[in-house]
Amino acid sequence: MRRRTMRVRLTALYTGIFLVTSTILVIVVNSVFSDRLHAKVAQITPDGPVIRPVLPPPPGPFAEVEQLPDQVLRDQWMATVITIVVLTLLSIVAGWWMSGRMLRPLRRITATAQRLSLSNLDERIALKGRNDELKDLADTFDAMLERLERSVDSQRRFIANAAHELRTPLATQRAAIQIGLENAEDLPEVRAKLLSHNKRTEQLIDSLLVLAEADHGLDAPQPVDLAALVRQTAAESTSEAITMTVSTEPLVIRGDPVLLHRLLVNLVSNAVRYNHPGGSVHIGLTALGMLTVRNTGPHVPADRIAELFQPFRRLHTRTRTDGAGLGLSIAASIARAHHARITARPNDDGGLSLAVEFGIPTTVPVSR
Repeated sequence: MRRRTMRVRLTALYTGIFLVTSTILVIVVNSVFSDRLHAKVAQITPDGPVIRPVLPPPPGPFAEVEQLPDQVLRDQWMATVITIVVLTLLSIVAGWWMSGRMLRPLRRITATAQRLSLSNLDERIALKGRNDELKDLADTFDAMLERLERSVDSQRRFIANAAHELRTPLATQRAAIQIGLENAEDLPEVRAKLLSHNKRTEQLIDSLLVLAEADHGLDAPQPVDLAALVRQTAAESTSEAITMTVSTEPLVIRGDPVLLHRLLVNLVSNAVRYNHPGGSVHIGLTALGMLTVRNTGPHVPADRIAELFQPFRRLHTRTRTDGAGLGLSIAASIARAHHARITARPNDDGGLSLAVEFGIPTTVPVSR
C-alpha cells in the first residue's frame, strides 16, 4: 500500500476546509435569501403569505409571482452546486501546487540529509528566502552540521595524536627489548627504560579514558565538598621546591567526586610541573564558585593560551618529557561536564592564572 505523502495530506486538508466552509456559506446564504424572497412575494400577493398548494394554482395575474420564489431558488441552488464543484476542482489543483511550493525547502533538507556522510560534512543547505519556520529548520540543521564537522575533525586529530603518542613508547620498548636480549649486560638498563615507557603509556591510556568519561557527561551527580577536596589535593601535591598556599571558603557543588578530584590534580600538577625552583602555587576557592590556581614560572604568550586546552598540544615554553599534553584538556572537559567554565591568563611576572567558574545550578547550600 502506497503511503500518503505530506503533499497529498495538505492538499486534502486544504480542499476539505474549502468544501466545508463554502457549503456552510451557500446553505446559510440560500436559507436567508429564501426567507427574504418569500416574505417579499407575500407582500405583493393579494392573499397574504404564499401557501404552496398541492394542485397547480389556477391561471391568474399573480400565479407566476407565486411560483417565482421556487423557480429562483431552484436555479440558484443549481448554480451554487455547479460553482462549488468547479471551485473544489480548482482548490485541489491550487492546493497541490501550493503544498508542493511550501514543501520544496523540506525536500531540499531531506535530500541534503540523505547525501551526508563523514566525507562530505562540509555540505550545507544554505536555504534562501523568507525567514519562516522552514528556514529556521534549515539554519538549525546547518548549525548542527557545523558542530558535527568540528567534532569529527577534533576526533580525527585526537585519534591521530593519540596514535602518535602511543607509537613512540611502543617503538622504544621494542628497540630496547631487541637490544637487551642480544646483550645480557644491558638488561638492568633495558628493564628501567621499559618500566619508564610502560608507565608513560599507562598514564596516557588512563588520561584518554578520563577524557572520554568527562566528554560523556555525568551519570549520577552528587553533593561534593569542593573545599575539602581542594585541601586534600593540595596536601597530595606538596613539593619541597615549590611553596604552596591554600585559601578556601565553604562550597558544596553537585558533581562527580572522582572527576572533580582529577580536575584539581591536573590543575595543581600543571602549576607545580611548569614552575621553577623556589616558585609558588596559590589555590583559592570562594563561596561563589570561583576556583583559581596561580603559579610562577615561564612566560606564556597570551595569543597561545587557547592551545593549552587542546589535546596533545605543548608550547615551547612549557615542553616537558613527563607529560602527554592532556592535563588541561582533561580539566576543560571535566569543567564542561559540570557546567563550569575554565579560563587562563598569563601573569605579568610569569606563570599562569587558571580559573574555573562553576555555574549557579551546580552549587548547593552548605549546611551550617
